Amino acid sequence: MVKHARVRAPQLVGRGGWINTGDQELSLAALRGRIVILDFWTFCCVNCLHALDELRELEERHRDTVVIVGVHSPKFTHEAEHRAVLDAVERYGVGHPVLDDPERVTWKQYAVRAWPTLAVIDPEGYVVAQYAGEGHAPAIQRLVEELEVQHEAKGTLRRGDAPYVPPRPEPTALRFPGKGVLLPSGTFLVSDTTRHQLVELAADGESPVRRIGSGRKGFTDGPAGSAEFSEPQGLALLADGSVVVADTVNHALRRYEPATGDVTTLAGTGRQGRPGGPTRGAARAVDLSSPWDVALWNGRVWIAMAGVHQLWAYDPRDGSVTVTAGTGNEGLVDGPGPEAWFAQPSGLSATEDRLWVADSETSALRWVDLGGTVRTAVGTGLFDFGYRDGPAARALLQHPLGVTALPDGSVAVADTYNHALRRYEPPTGEVSTLATDLREPSAAVVVGGDILVVESARHRLTRLRLPQEVLGARGGGVRRETTEAAPGTLRLEVAFRAPAGQKLDLRYGPATRLVVSATPPGLLRAGAGADTGLSRSLDLNPSVPEGVLHVSATAASCDDDPDLPYPACHVHQEDWEIPVRVVEGAADRLALVLAGVGPV
Repeated sequence: MVKHARVRAPQLVGRGGWINTGDQELSLAALRGRIVILDFWTFCCVNCLHALDELRELEERHRDTVVIVGVHSPKFTHEAEHRAVLDAVERYGVGHPVLDDPERVTWKQYAVRAWPTLAVIDPEGYVVAQYAGEGHAPAIQRLVEELEVQHEAKGTLRRGDAPYVPPRPEPTALRFPGKGVLLPSGTFLVSDTTRHQLVELAADGESPVRRIGSGRKGFTDGPAGSAEFSEPQGLALLADGSVVVADTVNHALRRYEPATGDVTTLAGTGRQGRPGGPTRGAARAVDLSSPWDVALWNGRVWIAMAGVHQLWAYDPRDGSVTVTAGTGNEGLVDGPGPEAWFAQPSGLSATEDRLWVADSETSALRWVDLGGTVRTAVGTGLFDFGYRDGPAARALLQHPLGVTALPDGSVAVADTYNHALRRYEPPTGEVSTLATDLREPSAAVVVGGDILVVESARHRLTRLRLPQEVLGARGGGVRRETTEAAPGTLRLEVAFRAPAGQKLDLRYGPATRLVVSATPPGLLRAGAGADTGLSRSLDLNPSVPEGVLHVSATAASCDDDPDLPYPACHVHQEDWEIPVRVVEGAADRLALVLAGVGPV
């Protein structure tokens, strides 16, 4: 803590404006008479999220005398986007006004040097203390009580409600989902993080089948309808069909049994582990710290322990937990597990001989080998980030939160702050882009020839077709002769007519779906991705002379007989691999037939 000698608090200035105030501007003058706590934070930082949670009790206990004001001060480029800050405020349940300061003007005025930093301003408008880091809530609590007594006696304390206006809730099926896993039934389990639930989705990756958790933030075991979570993230399927859940803000691992709906606790006490605390022991007796993802590897559940920059493991055979890699220092240092440094590991994916790690704060892709040694594939340090494909030594990511092993031995990286899905190929060391225009992707699941991306800030799972070279022997689809197409706009049209005696099944929304991707991805300047229509305008890049279009079309129809109370439904699907050569003056239309019509 730094104590200040009666220094007048600088004004609050930020080009991004105010959030959680009903579009009203706030000023310190308007808050005179209240104790103001400024929380300088950035949403990438797990220590900042810890500080937010620490302040909640103080905020509630002194709600008539204390006003907490968040000052969002970005580290990463993406964090300077106002929309991203709006999302983060909702995602993390920030219940007080927030000033969006993308240029860190107020940060500089208060001489802040670290995330998080808390500045306390007394009712007369003077800065009386400043704290860097997390864990200061007890000291601030004592200071607040002293200031209340002092300024009550002076007549300078003004009580009242905080100038907080909550955002309007959005009616989406998911809200900032974090991770997903494919269940043996063919359905998907997704962590619906902001709503403190798990959601099982149908095989389409869209339709909710059931919800697990009451939706109240808490730490309660029991049946699906009454169990409670707190911002769950990572999911891992065990051999017995149960699922391990990284219950992040409860600092715990939970077990979900799909067969019964029951939720139990495997590890953690509900208290946040601190540096210097126990690092091994009975799982229910050791404090964990913000477990963000989990993966089953070599008989143990490995844990991305983001809150202390380490990897841990839970052993289901004896019910113990232990640190497996990382000193707890924040940074990027390779070497034997006990000597390595991580920086907020947030994504895990296991293959037979490697555990892949998305190390978010160093914008790095790393792995652990069978001997326990930590190595780096992409990334160089805490402040080295950007967007660049090419050799791994030069490639750049920006705060990746997820990693997924692919069928050919390469890995897909959810490059979260670049809104992209990237690919790293171990044999060549090359980094390429699989897809762009994904809003804060945080994880992905491979399903046959597709990959379902958890688009956290679009509140959905998005299905993309994997390129043929990624699928290897698992690829499929109809291989067509090479098609010559003109550069620029290519109109893709898939013809479908429901067979006789059937009609499109529109009960649950659109009955058709079209997924398009390309190898190399640069073949398409626009038009890749998934949507519900069966026609689309593609933009072929004239600088890429040839490649392959991957097209997957799906339509659902049902028997059209009013006398049948439960008509049978049918799914029509076709996948095409279409070699394309870009030639001036060639065709600008590509027609395909899914079902029900003659040749086009």
